[in-house]
Amino acid sequence: MKAIIYCRVSTNKEEQTTSIHRQELELRKLAENYNFEVVKVISERASGYEVDRDGIYECLQLFKEEQADTLLIQDETRLGRGNAKIAILHVLNKYKVSIYTVTSNDGLMLSEADSMVLEIVSIVEEYQRKLHNMKIRRGVKKAIEDGFNPHDNLKNQGTNAGREKKELPINEIVSLRERGLTFAEIAAALRGFGYDVSKATVHRRYQQYINDRDLQANPLS
Repeated sequence: MKAIIYCRVSTNKEEQTTSIHRQELELRKLAENYNFEVVKVISERASGYEVDRDGIYECLQLFKEEQADTLLIQDETRLGRGNAKIAILHVLNKYKVSIYTVTSNDGLMLSEADSMVLEIVSIVEEYQRKLHNMKIRRGVKKAIEDGFNPHDNLKNQGTNAGREKKELPINEIVSLRERGLTFAEIAAALRGFGYDVSKATVHRRYQQYINDRDLQANPLS
């Protein structure tokens, strides 16, 4: 298993330097005991109540990129305190990161209260996802009722289109945009109908349409 060592103190006082050094030594020993490969040691001085920390961002990015799968910390307060700790634990849980502390033998055991809060956060996030998808479906359904038939515009299916310009139903993009859908939602809707398109491409085509429309309305401007 590949591990990241994360050490944190809250102030710049001289004695805190000793604390960071001690944390790293203890965690290197922990990694040795479990035969973990340490891929990165991240140390920082910041309040545990703040989630906006460079060290935490770097740590989470490494896990997101799957460069490591285990986090070693002195204790759970090193991650953070209060809401910041819950938010970070939630992201680590999504990335399926194993967390070990100096005192834990089988990984970090969360308190009943923390576990309950994380479960609630996960449930809320799932319902937000469902509401997001419902909004997309309703927008597409309304567009279809207004005459949008994406299958009429499908081209190059099953062939290598290379770098050719993507054929997209611009009128439908404009219509969905006017109904309040975001570019990400429009892209997701179009992908559901077989268009291999990104949010950036949808935004670019929409902006091109707006620019062309404005140019036609004001040719001398």
